Amino acid sequence: MTAAALRALLASGGVTHLPGVYDPPTAALAVRAGHRAAHLSGAACAALDLGLPDLGYVHGTHIAERAARITPALGGAPLLADADTGYGDALQAVWTARRYAAAGVSGLHLEDQVMPKRCGHLAGKELIDAEAAARKIRAVVSDGTGIVVVARTDAYTVTGLDDATTRGRRYAEAGADAVFLEGVSDLDELARAHAALPGVALVLNRSEAGAHADRASDADLAAVGVRLVLHPVAALLAALHAADRAYREIATVGRATVERLAWTEFTGLVGQDEALALDAKHDR
Repeated sequence: MTAAALRALLASGGVTHLPGVYDPPTAALAVRAGHRAAHLSGAACAALDLGLPDLGYVHGTHIAERAARITPALGGAPLLADADTGYGDALQAVWTARRYAAAGVSGLHLEDQVMPKRCGHLAGKELIDAEAAARKIRAVVSDGTGIVVVARTDAYTVTGLDDATTRGRRYAEAGADAVFLEGVSDLDELARAHAALPGVALVLNRSEAGAHADRASDADLAAVGVRLVLHPVAALLAALHAADRAYREIATVGRATVERLAWTEFTGLVGQDEALALDAKHDR
């Protein structure tokens, strides 16, 4: 069970980096690179499925559908997926967790913003009451899917670190497996959070959407309780940058010269040789 594998990473005492994946080929590339878990971003789903920004347009249905296409390519490595606010109250959060679990998602992160939510790096966020957020967590945990619950709070940029850690403690008491303090990346502040949340696994976000200047080593992060580090859109932005250059080169010189995968690598990622072998076996 991949949820058990994700819980093992949270309990390992070390740091695991979760790169963002957004389709089967990127999932296969992440596994090939040696990653033991991956992340699916709501912002990526909003952009790729709807062509829209991360301003509450995407729903758990979109994320679950994309996750269901991704998880088979992960070869058993767990996928942690963005669940925004759970898309409602406790009832809707439980439905979301069930849909994610059915899609093969190992864990979700659930945040305490009002709906419609805003990207965590934007101004103008509003928080729901901490008890209302804790009620969603309790409902998901008690429902029996076994999915890992990461409680995300956006309090840091709204009401400060102390409120963020107070909320984090409340969410851990409600049954969350880990706490995600959105916007907190400074090592000293992470140390303060770790002291306020003893024994609670912390999740760090290293998204390009934020102005993160932290250069802390994995050993330093592990010492302050960080267990997962998310890189939600790094690969997506790299791919779009390469695509932009390829399109410009085709428009100006008639062919693309940007460095890219060989065709055989691409067909290998999508299992062409295995499919042809299966076709040959049954073509009699």
